[in-house]
Amino acid sequence: MERFDVIVIGAGPGGYVAAIRSAQLGMKCAVIERESLGGICLNWGCIPTKALLKSAESYLTAIHGTEYGFSAENVGADIQAIVSRSRGVASTMSKGIEYLFKKNGVTVIKGEARLRNDGGHAVVDVALAEGGSAEYGAEHIIVATGARAASLPFAPIDGKKILGYRHALVPETLPSSMAVIGSGAIGSELAFFYASLGVDVTIIEFLDRILPLEDDEASAQLSRSFRKRGIKVMVSSAVKSVDTSGDGVVLKIDTKKGETELRADVVLSAVGVVPNTDNIGLDSLGIECVKGRIPVDGHYETSFKGVYAIGDVIATPALAHVASAEAINCVENIAGLAPAPVDYGIIPSCTYTCPQVASVGLNERTAKAKEIAYKVGKFPFTASGKATASGEREGFVKILADPETDRVLGASMVGENVTEMLSVISLAMKMNATCKDIMSVIFPHPTMSEAIMEAASAVHGEAVHI
Repeated sequence: MERFDVIVIGAGPGGYVAAIRSAQLGMKCAVIERESLGGICLNWGCIPTKALLKSAESYLTAIHGTEYGFSAENVGADIQAIVSRSRGVASTMSKGIEYLFKKNGVTVIKGEARLRNDGGHAVVDVALAEGGSAEYGAEHIIVATGARAASLPFAPIDGKKILGYRHALVPETLPSSMAVIGSGAIGSELAFFYASLGVDVTIIEFLDRILPLEDDEASAQLSRSFRKRGIKVMVSSAVKSVDTSGDGVVLKIDTKKGETELRADVVLSAVGVVPNTDNIGLDSLGIECVKGRIPVDGHYETSFKGVYAIGDVIATPALAHVASAEAINCVENIAGLAPAPVDYGIIPSCTYTCPQVASVGLNERTAKAKEIAYKVGKFPFTASGKATASGEREGFVKILADPETDRVLGASMVGENVTEMLSVISLAMKMNATCKDIMSVIFPHPTMSEAIMEAASAVHGEAVHI
């Protein structure tokens, strides 16, 4: 049995970062992956989705060129070319992970891993992709197996009429109409993508607003934008059944006004994810999951000594950047470096629709729920010179601050490229900065980011441009 210092199961943004950091710290490390390196994020999530969205945005710019003083004739969307570009981006990034593994001396084992208790020590049995099996041991084993798309019990994903996000990323042709169940980041981004290319899209959300975890005003702003783009938005609506027996799909939906029926060519199921914690041998180690997720301590160690878990398989936000942060923290603890804990109060959230939505820390709803006092500063992009020049005036920056200390408690943003601006707030929160601190920074002009300074100024009633 070949042995390592660290074995990582899964090569997504949690697993590959854990493997590389282990190697950097001088540990002999192997990573076991059953699919492409980079996991769902790189191959079927974050990265290829952004490639699709870039194509959609470019298409919209071309067909609305007269707004910018130019015209383009015979502009068309070639879905096969769009998908091909997206897959090429994913392939390039996956090869980049392969290069990083070689550079850092990480051993890659392709296959399906399963944990086993071998006399009180955890070992990993692998059904190798090339055939046969192998057994590996390590002093430290990190479970980073990620998650997969969830399905409604009455609407299982079949890849034909009921799509998961993987199917939605590689359409051979565009449907005429699509019903999107769920309006989180995945549902909202893909709704925007398909609608941009001419598909008749309806979003169905069980809660009272789309992007229900975001600030109420941010949700309302995106909802207005979607409706302007022709995307139908149904909130406070519950899908009760999905009939795929005919040519298309028929959904029965409970709304506040009673039951209604919706017909569409296809359905996109975007109702969340399920952790990949089944069939990996956790029961052999006596590790009991809670709602499918693995309990861990502050160092990400499970109840079985030497076995750790990070990312979507534990009860923390299911985000790629969270998994990567947990990976580094877990490995550095294994190496005895005693890193500072991951700060779960400063987790950025980004949705790459048009306009984009980004937030970190508290919003007004969460502050009220926690009975935390706050003051608000808000600056609209309609008052921004750069936004006006770019023709991207939708949205705003809103900052929450402590009324006594002036420390930044959180921010919500809607607008062009706000996902690139959000880290200013994350850094401010990490450094315990105040709104006055932000006001004292000279922001370059003209930029979208000036709205951050203006919003901080608005907390004190001192914004100049509104």
